[in-house]
Amino acid sequence: MAHHFGLLGQAHVEAKLVVVLVQLVVIIAAARVCAALFRRIGQPAVVGEIAAGLILGPSVIGGIDALHPLWSTVFHPQIDGVHETFTLLSQLGLIFLLFLIGLEFDFRHLRTSRGASLYISIAGIVLPFALGFALGKFMFPHIGMEPRLETGFALFMGTAMSITAIPILGRIMMELGITRTRLGAVTITAAAVDDACGWILLATVSALVMADFHLLNTLMMLGLTLAFAGGMIFLVRPALKWWINTRVQREGEQLGVTTLAILIIVMFLCSIATSLIGIFAIFGAFLLGAILSDQKAFREAVGQRLNSFVTALFLPIFFTYTGLRTDIGTLDGGMMWVFAGLVSLLAIIGKFGGCTLAAKIGGFSNRESASIGVMMNTRALMELIVINVGYELGVIPRSVFCMLVIMALLTTVMTSPILVRLLRGTELEPLLHESGFVRPPRRQELTMSGG
Repeated sequence: MAHHFGLLGQAHVEAKLVVVLVQLVVIIAAARVCAALFRRIGQPAVVGEIAAGLILGPSVIGGIDALHPLWSTVFHPQIDGVHETFTLLSQLGLIFLLFLIGLEFDFRHLRTSRGASLYISIAGIVLPFALGFALGKFMFPHIGMEPRLETGFALFMGTAMSITAIPILGRIMMELGITRTRLGAVTITAAAVDDACGWILLATVSALVMADFHLLNTLMMLGLTLAFAGGMIFLVRPALKWWINTRVQREGEQLGVTTLAILIIVMFLCSIATSLIGIFAIFGAFLLGAILSDQKAFREAVGQRLNSFVTALFLPIFFTYTGLRTDIGTLDGGMMWVFAGLVSLLAIIGKFGGCTLAAKIGGFSNRESASIGVMMNTRALMELIVINVGYELGVIPRSVFCMLVIMALLTTVMTSPILVRLLRGTELEPLLHESGFVRPPRRQELTMSGG
């Protein structure tokens, strides 16, 4: 009898494995195709990957009656545990991704942030957060949530509005060839400060919500978080730096399997620690990456080992997981669509408007100020991480989740085309031509326009 049940269990595991593998084939293929298509129209690959997730979700393919049965078979099969497996894969990928993001973080920007960069970064946090918090309070009575969640919802709306996606912004600036310009340096510095503040804000708000706003629980959680961060900086970092230097000297740019395994173990232990503290596991991985970000040789060696794998496998899983949670059908009725419009509008006004005004006060021209505002308005991946955290905590309903995904996609898609238009006619236009992102005008066209 035991042997019979063993066979049944094995058959169930095999059936679940096949479904998960089919999902992964569809997800990875869709992500690569959409990334290539979006690159052709001048958008970062990440925009295509986010779009792939939305296309595979209930808002597009899942919402087409003729395709719904096939979609349900792939993404909502009648087999227990498939959804949980997909969820765990997504969260595991996020841990790897946040470690790599932390590893790429450049703290020199924070030390040298002064003048215009500081004003822009402050405006880029304070104004969007205030607008998001106020909008959250205004929307709350209409979204059907428990009254006790009102403050948590408003805080997460403010946090979601405040994010700037520095990895995607950095990639866009590299493609345009403006990273080493004064405009680029000021913007990336301001974005780095915003990024750091955004993570602190997200961790703080998460702790408040998870402690259910009980003062003692909240203080204990924040205290443990600060103690963990202090231990990582003053105890773990020196030990890891010594170990890293010995491994790099022995292995060079090609890290050995044992070195990589030890690094992954430490990363998982950091994630376990922050999860036990009560904030999300991703914060531990991010902090580990951040305290090692100044180890240039090690950073490049780890990037060679992990970057491609994480980008090819885990990123598409995360984007698709977000897309499967995004259902345009939850925006039922005119009021929900009005709220969706307000979310995007106030997010743009807060970030673009605030940073543009601060740049103008800092002495930049109108076009340069607007360029900085547009770049700071880029949200992309960071926004998706924030709203997924809010969704996991239960303070963001599916309808608002959908609104915030639309806002993240819109503020990322608009960056490159508007920035290219704004930089034309400025001293940075030759750099656009050199980058190949924009074709220089032909001599014949110049002659015709002149005559």
